[in-house]
Amino acid sequence: MKIAIIKLSGKAVEDFVSNTGWLNVIKKLQSGYDGLIVVHGAGNQISEWTSALGGTNNFINGQRVTDEFSMNVVAAVQAGMINSKLVGYLCSKEINAVGLTGIDNNLFIADYTDERLGFVGIPKLNKNISWIKNLMLTKTIPVFSSICRDESGNLMNVNADIFTNILAASLDAETVYFVSDVKGVILEGKIKNEICRKEIEKGIQGKQITGGMIPKLQSCKALLNAGVKKIWIGNDLSGLFSDTSFGNDNGTWIINDDKKVIRKMPIFSEIAKAV
Repeated sequence: MKIAIIKLSGKAVEDFVSNTGWLNVIKKLQSGYDGLIVVHGAGNQISEWTSALGGTNNFINGQRVTDEFSMNVVAAVQAGMINSKLVGYLCSKEINAVGLTGIDNNLFIADYTDERLGFVGIPKLNKNISWIKNLMLTKTIPVFSSICRDESGNLMNVNADIFTNILAASLDAETVYFVSDVKGVILEGKIKNEICRKEIEKGIQGKQITGGMIPKLQSCKALLNAGVKKIWIGNDLSGLFSDTSFGNDNGTWIINDDKKVIRKMPIFSEIAKAV
C-alpha cells in the first residue's frame, strides 16, 4: 500500500486551516497515494496555554519538561483543540477525516526517556497496525495527535517528529512531508532542492547546518534507513503541486546518496518519484 504522511508543526496548523491551497494538496495526494495521514504538533499553542493557565514552560535540550499539570495542558491543546480544528476543517470541505492519538485502538505504548523530563517518551508499536490501512482504504484521513500512554495508562507527551518517524516506519510509508516555518535546508546561503546523506554530514561538520535542523535531518536519515523512499522539508507544500516548475525556495528533498528526485510539473505521478 502506497502511503504518504504529512507532519504539520504547530506553526503550520493555522496555515493549513486558512490557506485554500492545502485543499489542492490533499486532493492531489489522495489521487497519487493509496492512503494519506496527517500528524501534527502544537508547540507554540501549548506554551501559550501553559502561560495563560499560570504554568511554566521549561525545556531540556529542546524537549518540554512535562509534569502532571503540563501533561494535562498538552493533551487538552494538542489532542483536543488542535486535532479537532484540523478534523473539523477537513470534514467541512467534504474530505473524510478522523481524529486519533497514539493511544487509540491500543496502537502505541511509550517508554520514558529521561526522568528529568517527566511524562515524555518514545512510542513503540503495541499491536497490529492494519486497522489504520483499512481506514485509509475508505479514503478517510487519520489525523494523529502524538499523545501516547505508558504501561499503566498515564498520558505521555511524545515529540510529533519522533511519532511521525515511528508511524512511517511501522506502516512502510513511501513519502513523508515535514511542513513547518522552515523554507528548506540551507547550504552556502541557498535553499537546496535536494540533499543527500553525505551533504548532510558535511553541512553539520562545517557548521552550516545548526540548531534544530540537526536532529531533524538526522531523523530523516533514520527514515531512509527504515525504508521511506522520499522525504521533504519545507513550509509551502502547495508549491509542489502548482502549474509552475520548482523554485529554489520550494523546500528540500532528503535523498539517498545514489538517488535523485524527478521533478516534472505539473504531472503528479512524476513529482515525487525516486529513481
